[in-house]
Amino acid sequence: MTAVQSEAPWQSRYAALRDQVLSEYRAIPEGTPIRLAKKTSNLFRPRTATETPGLDVAAFDGVLHVDPVARTAEVLGMTTYEHLVDATLPYGLMPTCVPQLRTITLGGAVTGLGIESASFRDGMPHEAVLEMDILTGAGEILTVTGTDDDPHRDLFYGFPNSYGSLGYALRLKIELEPTKPYVLLRHVKFTTATAMTQAMIDISRERSYEGREVNFLDGTVFSPEEQYLTIGTMVDELPTGMTPSDYTGMDIYYRSIQRRTMDVLTIHDYLWRWDTDWFWCSRAFGAQKPVVRRLWPKSKLRSDVYWKLVALDRKYDLSNRVAEKRGKPVREQVVQDIEVPADRLPEFLDFFHREVGIEPIWVCPLQQRRPDVRWPLYEFDPNALYVNVGFWSTVALPEGATPEEGRINRRIEQVVTDLDGRKSLYSTAFYERETFWSIYGGDEYMRLKENYDPQGRLKDLYAKVVERK
Repeated sequence: MTAVQSEAPWQSRYAALRDQVLSEYRAIPEGTPIRLAKKTSNLFRPRTATETPGLDVAAFDGVLHVDPVARTAEVLGMTTYEHLVDATLPYGLMPTCVPQLRTITLGGAVTGLGIESASFRDGMPHEAVLEMDILTGAGEILTVTGTDDDPHRDLFYGFPNSYGSLGYALRLKIELEPTKPYVLLRHVKFTTATAMTQAMIDISRERSYEGREVNFLDGTVFSPEEQYLTIGTMVDELPTGMTPSDYTGMDIYYRSIQRRTMDVLTIHDYLWRWDTDWFWCSRAFGAQKPVVRRLWPKSKLRSDVYWKLVALDRKYDLSNRVAEKRGKPVREQVVQDIEVPADRLPEFLDFFHREVGIEPIWVCPLQQRRPDVRWPLYEFDPNALYVNVGFWSTVALPEGATPEEGRINRRIEQVVTDLDGRKSLYSTAFYERETFWSIYGGDEYMRLKENYDPQGRLKDLYAKVVERK
């Protein structure tokens, strides 16, 4: 007689959550659009207010199980990376790619893409997914693995960059990688984008720099003549004479890049080095001024706090109203992440300095982990190195221009397309429909939509990220 294997506690917990959300879905009248009832977001595009009932997924934040031997984790889809890291670091493990902001969710990073300084060797978060349970627009919960015998492998590979337009990830099984307690950083200065780019290409290929293994690689561009690569190596012990830096209080991480050639952080603080000041965007709120910073509660020096302030400003257009009253130019928000082939980076940066002028700029190399895999909604040359360029600020407009026109964002989109690049869709987009579908999956997306959301209960990708209906 074969013994029946009982469910582990985490499996029972998940089964109850899964049944609850499916019940909620079925309670929404047939034909009614479906959305998530979320109070927070890391998206930077305006959304039309809606009275449509939403699925309550608040309980889907948590790590169900960590297997330190297999180096995997079973994770609920709304789990923030802050909670995911807190659950895995005690085992000496972490996700293969940890996006820079604490409240990005695992499900969001997989369906909306994510990137970090390990992406030159491990790609994006979706590339570490082994299995997912997806609640589709058709109201089915499908387990997808992407294996040859998976009847829904097209959904597994088509899910990344679908932004919830095909379904929602309820559970994800992901790979983890070993960590060490500290990260040794070297900030290497370059006076030209060409030199920085070549160094980035060489380090990404060799996975080493000056004889030392490289685990993390990103860069900061302050001007055409001042740019740095930050090269990170995980180490077991503190280098002689060095103590870990702390950038969660008065000290500001991105300014240290200009002042220090070497630094060391705990692995935990390294993963969140950009979150305290939202890269450098906290300066817009005065949070980098010493007097203000002393008064600002340390627990509120976080990206999600700044995001709420930005959302309030956008809702009421406060900044431009004040600017108009003071006789100053209105400003267009330019909040974007783009990727271009590495050898086209100097060309893009030259355009950007000349026509946009935002500083600093974040750069981060990435390459697909497996060249034999195709991700149709965000397709790269799998054998090529790309560089993500992130810029998040506002730009003054000439008299008579309005932010709604998106003239600067449109220009960026055109240049990125001309350079054989891609643009992340978490922010405003202005593509014409034909151009958009030529970049982001086109006919393959339509087949996925027909298979997994035949009644169109979820907004399609173009409507969601461009039309913003």
